[in-house]
Amino acid sequence: MAFDQPTRNRLQRFVNDARRVLEEEFTRQLQNDCGMDPNSGNVAELTSLRHINDAQHETARILRATLAHYTASGDLNAAQGLDRIVREQAFTVLNRLAALRMAEARGLLVESVGNGFQAKGFQLYARLVGTALGETGDAYRVYLFSVFDELAQDLPGLFDRYSPQGRLFPREVALLQVLNLINDADIALLWSEDETIGWIYQYFNSKEERKAMRDASQAPRNSRELAVRNQFFTPRYVVEFLVDNTLGRLWFDACGGETHLRERCQYLLVKPDETPQAATRLRDPRTLKLLDPACGSMHFGLYAFDLFVEIYREAWAWEDQHGPGSLDVSTHPQAVLKPLRQTYGSEAEFLRDLPRLIIEHNIYGVDIDPRAAQIAALALWLRAQRAWHDAGVRAKDRPLLGRGHVVAAIAPPAERELRQQFAANLDRSDAELFEKTLQLLKGLPELGVLLQVEQDLPHLIRQVYVGKGTDLFAQQERDNWQQAEARLREALTDFAQAAKSTYQGRLFAQDALQGLRLIDLCREVFDVVVMNPPFGALAAGTKAQLTKAFPRSKNDLLAIFVERGLGLLRGGGRLGAITSRACFYLSDYRKWREEVVLGLSEPKAVADLGLGVMDDAMVEAAAYVLEKRA
Repeated sequence: MAFDQPTRNRLQRFVNDARRVLEEEFTRQLQNDCGMDPNSGNVAELTSLRHINDAQHETARILRATLAHYTASGDLNAAQGLDRIVREQAFTVLNRLAALRMAEARGLLVESVGNGFQAKGFQLYARLVGTALGETGDAYRVYLFSVFDELAQDLPGLFDRYSPQGRLFPREVALLQVLNLINDADIALLWSEDETIGWIYQYFNSKEERKAMRDASQAPRNSRELAVRNQFFTPRYVVEFLVDNTLGRLWFDACGGETHLRERCQYLLVKPDETPQAATRLRDPRTLKLLDPACGSMHFGLYAFDLFVEIYREAWAWEDQHGPGSLDVSTHPQAVLKPLRQTYGSEAEFLRDLPRLIIEHNIYGVDIDPRAAQIAALALWLRAQRAWHDAGVRAKDRPLLGRGHVVAAIAPPAERELRQQFAANLDRSDAELFEKTLQLLKGLPELGVLLQVEQDLPHLIRQVYVGKGTDLFAQQERDNWQQAEARLREALTDFAQAAKSTYQGRLFAQDALQGLRLIDLCREVFDVVVMNPPFGALAAGTKAQLTKAFPRSKNDLLAIFVERGLGLLRGGGRLGAITSRACFYLSDYRKWREEVVLGLSEPKAVADLGLGVMDDAMVEAAAYVLEKRA
């Protein structure tokens, strides 16, 4: 069904009402059970909480550690940290329940949220356990927890009940209110639509909230404002136009036009007399990489998933016709991929593994909002599950999905004592590298991929290791970093496990590991970059840094994202973006047009779309495709 304005209005009302119920519930839980007041920021001593049971006491301890982690940098005070906790808990619970409802609509999960306490899955569960779990509400909560734990194997970022964003759960009265909202007949048909989870993310922050931020300051004042003020859902036709003419066009050219994508991609621009010359060797699709550097709910990635399915099928047929070795793997960094037909014993085995291949090899995403990363990973997981369901692959026969390549650009851990404690377990060089790497990641929540940390790594590695009596780093710098990073990853993982009694230590290690993932992603070379990037004035805290790093594009965030996107592409790669059209005619952007758009790339397609394209964004938009010069 089409997401027309009346449909979106109904979904927005649902999200606003559910958020209100959950935030009020979790504010009460913090105040009454945990001795933590989001309104004043006051936090009672843990020893004073004599009215709660052991499980609640443990939750109160963990939330205090979470608050200490959030406020360690000094950017948030206690009241702001508690407000963040309430908001994150509400968003996570809403996403979990919505994810179950969407899985039910796709036949991936027995009814568990639909019909609430009368759900078929819960009714069967209740008959099996009888009265062992107490009242109906208590039993239903345990049932949902068991479903969460099962899904956490694939989606720990959303369903891990021990994550800092998922420690609280609504009590029965509030839970029933949310279940009634989620099962309202007005939105029943939306749960089978892929776009629904993206619109939930869009509407979690209201228009009034965004307006208040803009009224208070012309430029975003922090990473949350930057994320919230730029949450504009990309319409499906714009997504298809940009992906068709980036990923679709690259494959079309490689195949000499002999591809089913010519019929599949309705917006693919091909001249009537155009017949590109086919490559002598076709790219192995496992080497094709697509990045959305401001991924939000991964709308571009969901459509790209569909194209990748066709690309893999055609690559299999190509190798069948031309024999093993006819697919080019030279762009793979290790170039150790075995031919598809040597990797899989049959086409059926290959097709069964196809969704996993796409998630683990092809689609990358970054966002400065951890909630967006949570949603993006969920959206891709649902898309993979639907592909298996449509292909008739039973759940027990589906390969396990890896964590994929969706990364949240979050702040490096700021706890000085924990940094010193961790460094004490490393040799001197690795400890120095770790500390200086965290310094490089400063500003990450505001900058995301705009923080060009990969450019500073070679100098940093030489600075730390050369001349210090080790020949470990006599190889190429890429190998040097990979070996050092592997040691840091292992040490951080060990530190997190050893620090289980110190929840804050676990959060410290997780945030540091996320920073290493972002560095790895920025060191990749991509074939396609597609995006709906932030636009407007630069945040005060990062303006000087961005102006120095991107002097040709410093007028607007959108211009900087385009330049950075081109920098992440290989020669001949394609960038597709929807932004304000002002960058194509205002004199302030002349240097950007001359030196970036026409200097680094060649425009291949431009669609002037005008007003009303990105929901309530009051901006005249353009969608365009640039090809990076070789």
